[in-house]
Amino acid sequence: MDQIPTPIDHGTHSATRLLTWLSPSFPVGGFSYSHGIEYAIEAGLVRDQPSLASWIDGILRFGAGRNDGLLLLAAYRATRAYDVPGLVLAAGQAAALRGTMELAQEASAQGAAFLKAIAGGWPHYADAPAVKALATADCAITYPIIVGTLCAIAGIEEPVAVEAYLTAFANNLISAGIRLVPLGQSDGLRTVAMLEPRITGYVATLAALSLDDLGGAALAVDWSSMKHETQYTRLFRS
Repeated sequence: MDQIPTPIDHGTHSATRLLTWLSPSFPVGGFSYSHGIEYAIEAGLVRDQPSLASWIDGILRFGAGRNDGLLLLAAYRATRAYDVPGLVLAAGQAAALRGTMELAQEASAQGAAFLKAIAGGWPHYADAPAVKALATADCAITYPIIVGTLCAIAGIEEPVAVEAYLTAFANNLISAGIRLVPLGQSDGLRTVAMLEPRITGYVATLAALSLDDLGGAALAVDWSSMKHETQYTRLFRS
């Protein structure tokens, strides 16, 4: 096993740091991606609060939410174990496992933006050997991989990192739905509240899985993303 002599920060200011990194104001451009929801609304598949909640829950349970959680965990554990091959393997799978061009762009663009922001505010983290190993890998650095790697280096607890990531991911999609359907803030908050216990349950399930369990069944999401690539009028990049 190759070693990454990456210094681990033992949780100093970890809660504050995680809230900052996954805040909507952190400059990763998450607001510009709808993950195919824009076309799903155009096609009438998402039209109100219940259908929006069901659609996002499906992404979390069967689509990118599930896979991103597994990939984040793999990156986190490889970084903590100083396992270069494991980290690079996870990065390669994360870059390849995207159903459409736009979803691949969404994952890689946010990953690059996240790393750039970290380099600006926390350069000692961006200079860590684990991050350098990712930078020299022959694949794009995707969002879940870099978040998992940096959370491990920052000493943020594994389940907390996954739960916060999935919550931020879901809330970004809820925000897109509020703007596009359109829905009121109360409908958005109802959706947040409905998904909250489900995300907690999904995190517990993911903890016992590995990269061997990667895979998805959110076919309507991938189809919506493909159709979005040629949608005539659109506000979002995915």
